Amino acid sequence: MGFVVVRQRGSHAFLKHSDGRATVVPVHPGEEMGRGLLSKIIKDTKLTRKEFLKLLEEA
Repeated sequence: MGFVVVRQRGSHAFLKHSDGRATVVPVHPGEEMGRGLLSKIIKDTKLTRKEFLKLLEEA
């Protein structure tokens, strides 16, 4: 995907791509992420839902 963690503050990881895209991802082991937050992360990364689901399948 090309994103790298540029820093982490508390329970939030800040990810950035070399093309300038960036997002913040909460790091809460064992907890589910809400639908709205997941949609925001997908929007921030400028991935389509199809691309995102493909990446999940490959993981």
